Amino acid sequence: MFVFIACGIWLIGLGLYFMFLRHPLLPEDLRYIGTGPMEIQSAVPGLERWTHRVFIVMGGFIAGTGVLTISVAMTASFRKEKSTRIGLAVAGIFTVGTMSVTNFLLDSDFKWLLLVPSLVWITGLVLLHANRGTEAGTPLHD
Repeated sequence: MFVFIACGIWLIGLGLYFMFLRHPLLPEDLRYIGTGPMEIQSAVPGLERWTHRVFIVMGGFIAGTGVLTISVAMTASFRKEKSTRIGLAVAGIFTVGTMSVTNFLLDSDFKWLLLVPSLVWITGLVLLHANRGTEAGTPLHD
């Protein structure tokens, strides 16, 4: 389904952003922590280097999730099995859902923008559920 392929591509892009472009501490991070960059640098000198490495690992997992999402969308979703819908729902909760909720809790500058992937994911689930078993010659496997 195209919606989940688009979500997978977005996840790959987000993962690459975290791996190669995201700064270890954004202005909103400092605002949430309630301190400035100099205080953090003097209190925890290796924090930026450590968070950079954490973001590389996290970005790899995000990008990998995108690849798996595309794979599921291109193969299993065509069979319209209940397990596909459940798997995509749970994956959405753990990935874009958790990201959206956390960014609202942090009062992120990007919270509204980061709500969009969750809404797109939900739209994909609704469409997948509405279209289950409607392909010609495809029996419903629920």
